[in-house]
Amino acid sequence: MKQDIINKEEENENTSLNFIEEIIDNDIKEGVNNGRVHTRFPPEPNGYLHIGHAKSICLNFGLADRFNGHCNLRFDDTNPSKEEQEYVDAIKEDISWLGFKWHQEHYASDYFDQLYAWAIKLIKEGKAYIDEQPQEEISKQRTTPTEPGIESPYRNRPVEESLKIFEEMKNGVHADGSKILRAKIDMNSPNMHMRDPIMYRIMHAHHHRTGDKWNIYPMYDFAHGQSDYIEKITHSVCTLEFENHRPLYEWFLDQIADGDRPKQREFARLNLSYTVMSKRKLLELVEKDLVNGWDDPRMPTISGLRRRGYTPESIRNFANTIGVAKRENIIDLAVLEHCVREDLNKTAPRIMAVVDPVKLIIDNYSDDKSEMLIAENNPENENSGSREMPFSKVLYIEREDFMEDAPKKFFRLTLGKEVRLKNAYIIKGESIVKDNDGNITEIHCTYDPDSKSGSGTEASKRKVKGTLHWVSAKHAVKFKTNLYDRLFSNADPAGKKDGSDFKDYINPDSLKVLDNCYAEPSVLEAKPEDRFQFQRIGYFCVDKDSTKDNLIFNRTVTLKDSWSKQKKK
Repeated sequence: MKQDIINKEEENENTSLNFIEEIIDNDIKEGVNNGRVHTRFPPEPNGYLHIGHAKSICLNFGLADRFNGHCNLRFDDTNPSKEEQEYVDAIKEDISWLGFKWHQEHYASDYFDQLYAWAIKLIKEGKAYIDEQPQEEISKQRTTPTEPGIESPYRNRPVEESLKIFEEMKNGVHADGSKILRAKIDMNSPNMHMRDPIMYRIMHAHHHRTGDKWNIYPMYDFAHGQSDYIEKITHSVCTLEFENHRPLYEWFLDQIADGDRPKQREFARLNLSYTVMSKRKLLELVEKDLVNGWDDPRMPTISGLRRRGYTPESIRNFANTIGVAKRENIIDLAVLEHCVREDLNKTAPRIMAVVDPVKLIIDNYSDDKSEMLIAENNPENENSGSREMPFSKVLYIEREDFMEDAPKKFFRLTLGKEVRLKNAYIIKGESIVKDNDGNITEIHCTYDPDSKSGSGTEASKRKVKGTLHWVSAKHAVKFKTNLYDRLFSNADPAGKKDGSDFKDYINPDSLKVLDNCYAEPSVLEAKPEDRFQFQRIGYFCVDKDSTKDNLIFNRTVTLKDSWSKQKKK
């Protein structure tokens, strides 16, 4: 055990650091914030978390873990018109499911009184003022980064007047949008965020935690850094779109900070092919019923991935695989799919299931006979054990596993040729039965009774080129399966410059529902979110709406990357 600990310590020392870790490592060596490491994950509760948030979660919690620090969960609940308790609960569930535990749970609304007091301080110091111009006029006055800005006619408003109006705003005297509080910084700064940014706006909206106490709410830029400071956060790690906000983050801290203060650093957010990562676009998909809710298994939300059958381990491994970069790029969705295949290959039990069945009748097998055959639960895991599967005269096999006029390289069942039924016997195709429309309804075959898998006979060792999965018709459990695929047919649906809408690229084949599927009887013990490999088909998960009387499986991913093959054609 001691040697294992030593090896682990050596492994950590020898593992290369990403650039964020290098910054923190250097801060610790220099004694910044007394060598403490305290991060935070600060979602706005206005929607469900997606795979991009998962990267940030893994990074922030991972940094705290690596440097023996802490990570807070803080909800940026400063816009009550878009925030709901439902989203708060879903976010907490997603983080816990991913395997992380936050040090403390906070809300920006916890600090509304303190933020208001700091705003009063800035007004009294002549560093903030009430503006009454329309937003369009304020935007025009900011001009462009290469041109001087135009000062507001209210910029030099008397301090007492701004204080009086700000209190009236707080008390609900003024209408939404009629007045704002702006910081007085630099209207000539090349950084547009420094051109007298808005600190507070009027919003007569019910807050999910503070109720109707407040009629004004702080802007993100004013609330975020101060919240970090209050919580004694040392490293405020965020995505690259906030890089230009950093000078403002630091300016606000300059006005109130005394002693240790947080350091903001940015990394490239996750962009994933064949999907969209914008909350606004995801909300549009939900509201226009283009998907079946936030947890639709085609959505990149964590709840959607969970319902589809992704594991926490696969998502954490994905975040670790793609790493932390300084520049944005697009990660191929195939990387995420590889991570879940890799994990499920090691952990998912194998079962026999047929999703497009046709009857296979063994003519020389006794009508009243059935037997139990032994199969490994997972050959990749020697501790997974084995199970019994019933075998009988009438079986189901996949329709695509038989071809009447087969080409030479077709190594599945055809007339006059042999294949092995997995864990069972070698069979030979003999004849077929068709309906009036020419569809095959029955395939007749014969079997070699001495060829039973694992029996040790010479016949059992005989090599044939094809192996088929099957289900005993007499014992089969019927189920429905949702064959999910990528939601978009284009690798960059949101990045087109041709005027098209991202919804134009929705894949019409992203969901196929098959309701005449059969599986071995062991699936009756399966519970929602249980994951399996349907042998020779793919990985599947029991849907949350599944019951014993109405079994529903969602396809997580195929056994191999079929999209790569399509792109090569």
